Amino acid sequence: MKNWRIIPYGTFSAFENMAMDEAVFRGNQQGTSPPTLRFYDWQPSAVSLGYFQVLESEINVSYCRENNIDIVRRPTGGKAVFHEDDLTYSLVSRENIPPFSPGILGTYLIISRCILEGIADLGVRAEMAEESRSSGGEGPASHCFSFPSRYELLVDGRKICGSAQTRSNGAFLQHGSLLLRFDPFKALSVVTQNVASEEQASLLKKSVTSLSDHIAVQADPALIAGILKASFEKILQVQFVEGSLTEAEEAVRDELLQNKYHTDIWNRSGSTRMNNY
Repeated sequence: MKNWRIIPYGTFSAFENMAMDEAVFRGNQQGTSPPTLRFYDWQPSAVSLGYFQVLESEINVSYCRENNIDIVRRPTGGKAVFHEDDLTYSLVSRENIPPFSPGILGTYLIISRCILEGIADLGVRAEMAEESRSSGGEGPASHCFSFPSRYELLVDGRKICGSAQTRSNGAFLQHGSLLLRFDPFKALSVVTQNVASEEQASLLKKSVTSLSDHIAVQADPALIAGILKASFEKILQVQFVEGSLTEAEEAVRDELLQNKYHTDIWNRSGSTRMNNY
């Protein structure tokens, strides 16, 4: 059985989280880093913007500032995600390492099976969305959980986990957010130009759910990370060995923090001052 690396569950700032994930992604692109799984939390709360989104039209910057919510642009695509009561994962690998293949949807399918297996062990029965569907007016188009994409997970027809991916130079990075609890009012307020109304929040709640809606005990992120680790091992047929960033990855992380993720130009426009970023 192959050994892959898992970086233990931890809590970091939005900027540190993205810099760590991209450092591992770059290492996999270069063939110097192993396939790596990481589960993590965000402190303070944050909204992560999809790579192609326009910040000014899709994020309520004033609301975020007033409520101590960081704003960071992900290297992955997709829609905005509010990170407060969720468990985030990142999985990085070369795209041709079994069981993966060069197709985006194939990778989504495999990783969704891992999450589905894990939450089933918690007693939550989910299913994969067969096709993408529009929001039907139940939430802003910029909000990740307004509608599911193909192979994302639903419980009783309501989305519980969202994912986004980037791939280049033979490697991929996939992010995912599993909702532990969900506050539709606050989640909507970060992606609407005005503070969300109770009516809007009620509509979004009809299309979104969380683990706390389906399990009797409090959803502990560290415990759930351990359960999901086991399900990833089972589906991927690998053994995860705990590790940390290498010295080379730490150096890339620190440079990315300084020159990319802590910069206003990246988080606002998706560009950087340096040509190699």
